[in-house]
Amino acid sequence: MKCAPLLALHAGKPGTTRMLLIGHLDTVFEPSSPFQSAKREGNVLHGPGAADDKGGVVVMLAALQAMKAAGTLRNASIEVVLTGDEESVGSPVGTARADLVAAGKRADVALDFEGLVILDGQDYGSVARRSSGNYTITNTGKTAHSSGIFTDKVGYGAVYELARIIDSFRRELPEPNLTFNIGLIAGGATAALSTDEAGASATGKTNIVPPVAIARGDFRALTQDRIERVKAKMKAIVADHLPQTGARIDFKESYPPMPPTAGNQALLNTLNTINADLGLASMPSLDPLKRGAGDISFVAQYVDGLAGMVPSSSGDHTPKSGSTSPASRARSNARHCS
Repeated sequence: MKCAPLLALHAGKPGTTRMLLIGHLDTVFEPSSPFQSAKREGNVLHGPGAADDKGGVVVMLAALQAMKAAGTLRNASIEVVLTGDEESVGSPVGTARADLVAAGKRADVALDFEGLVILDGQDYGSVARRSSGNYTITNTGKTAHSSGIFTDKVGYGAVYELARIIDSFRRELPEPNLTFNIGLIAGGATAALSTDEAGASATGKTNIVPPVAIARGDFRALTQDRIERVKAKMKAIVADHLPQTGARIDFKESYPPMPPTAGNQALLNTLNTINADLGLASMPSLDPLKRGAGDISFVAQYVDGLAGMVPSSSGDHTPKSGSTSPASRARSNARHCS
């Protein structure tokens, strides 16, 4: 559910490190979702957005309270941006993220208050996040009786052309830190996407060569140059039509990448120094394939950043969503920020 962003500024003492704290207020669960209640089971709190990102907001507030109690908040320069559409960024993206980007340009460091990743009992720090963008492939063909399929006059039809494209993606696109997916397909005598592009409708008969086919998918990459290279490959594949067919691909960007940088790693090194002081284990950097995109990526080109400053979670984006770390973990993460 989307809402307006919340912005807060604590000016602090001139010359101090300018910190940007990032979180979000929305969840993936719309008002129509039956998952609208919270339930506690021991140290686990289940509820819509319990970890993503209500838990993040709670830890952010706890960190600021800890700083105030320690007397370090008074001179600190802190800006908070809690977006209201992180799960489905508004359009145009430049307008939807203008306040966040402006804050990133003013900051010296950015901390992303989304979930800590724990794998096999090991805590990981996130110094990189991949992009998230989607695309729509629209295919056309000549409609005719199915007895003419594959002939020079009729050609292959829109569905075979779409199948060629998808299989070519599978064979030709793979490279490190890149994933791509087709999540929705429709084809036939007629085919159309729903208004929100989350569904599709189609009609047809088994003995009619389909004149239209549509597919929607997403892809995720670690650097902007890789995004451009992959898009060029996809365009070339789409343009290599089967006889009597046509196709086009339209891209829609949402989240840019947060590539791993020396500055990001330096922040994780600083965090690990604090971990050692607290008697906590050192946190290696997380494989970026292990987490999705996030708002910190919009400021990654302007400021060093670190993600995963809050309790870990399970069942994200499902009715089993829950914040799974005990309160002591949250308190430790709050100290990290102070």
